[in-house]
Amino acid sequence: MHPQPHGTELATNDLDRLILLRRQLHRHPELSGSEHRTAAAVAEFLAATRPDEIVTGLGGHGVAVVYSGADTGPTLLLRAELDALPITEVTEVSYRSEHDGVGHQCGHDGHMTVLAGVGLLLGRRRPTRGRAVLLFQPSEENAVGAAAVLADPAFERLHPDLALALHNLTSLPLGQVVLDEGVVNCASRGVRVILDGEPTHASAPEGGVSPATAIARLLTSLPALGRGTEIDSDYRLVTVTHAALGERAFGVAPGHGEIWATLRTMTDDGMDALRADAGHLAVDVAEQEGLRVTVEEADVFHHCENHPAAVTLLRRALDHEGVPHTTGVVERGSEDFGRFRAVAPSAMFFIGSRRSADGPDLHHPDFDFPDQLIDTGTRVFARAVREFLD
Repeated sequence: MHPQPHGTELATNDLDRLILLRRQLHRHPELSGSEHRTAAAVAEFLAATRPDEIVTGLGGHGVAVVYSGADTGPTLLLRAELDALPITEVTEVSYRSEHDGVGHQCGHDGHMTVLAGVGLLLGRRRPTRGRAVLLFQPSEENAVGAAAVLADPAFERLHPDLALALHNLTSLPLGQVVLDEGVVNCASRGVRVILDGEPTHASAPEGGVSPATAIARLLTSLPALGRGTEIDSDYRLVTVTHAALGERAFGVAPGHGEIWATLRTMTDDGMDALRADAGHLAVDVAEQEGLRVTVEEADVFHHCENHPAAVTLLRRALDHEGVPHTTGVVERGSEDFGRFRAVAPSAMFFIGSRRSADGPDLHHPDFDFPDQLIDTGTRVFARAVREFLD
């Protein structure tokens, strides 16, 4: 017989079930906007806990699982991500991805499993008052999912009074927790500069207008817009991620080219200034080279900023569960959870997932979320629910 857990304690058989779920999700990853099977898997797993409501199709394939207390009260939202990455996995694990070119190398499979663990506990013991909402958000990796969920009319009746999330970090040793007030994830966005001139025969390049010189200039002048390495209010980073010129042919001088770059700043205000500078630079270079130019944006991530009230709740939960935690991390990487601060006080805590000094980083083909973190993440979130709703 296994002891029945109370409050925030998972039983051994719970952990076994959760590890199986995590590995099932890992084996069948889906890209942003295509998470129908993943959404169905978490909904089916949590349906067995008899929640008060399961909302599907939120902002695409999003799922919200609701557990209501007997008394009226506030709503606490816990959020995880459904989507995987366009990465070919190279791990040796038996449950490696069965889908070529798609893998859970960001650990979203683990984040979802943590929320599923909270669902197991809430299924046995509801909050005293209010509602706990477990949100499985689609399309985090391309930065459109949070906005789509928040804009979905079905989200209005799930509107939270507080929102929490977690993310694993390979920059931290296994199990180390970091929690800070203020900015914790940088703002970022992709910029695609499209340059059009006139192609011509390679024997007479003077008869056309080539983007080659403009791209060569932008390859160095765009990164030069960055400044500083310390993440503060003046931090700016521009990383060229892709460039293309003309056709794969020897007989044609090019008339079309593109250069892609990621802009990164500590805050959204800093991003506005960097966007303007990058746009002006692209236009100026194109005009000087006699080219037509279009500047497009994609993967728009707002900065994540932890609200003091949400941080206080998480700190109480960490302390109550005996989980040591430190401060002092602002991530260069971006997170779609930043959108939620527009609707409720919110906070994200980080938990270390580096197994060894030379272990793979997030988004590396050899990364696999450590199952050891499932229990810790579940206990912290479950305790936050008890602190806020009991």
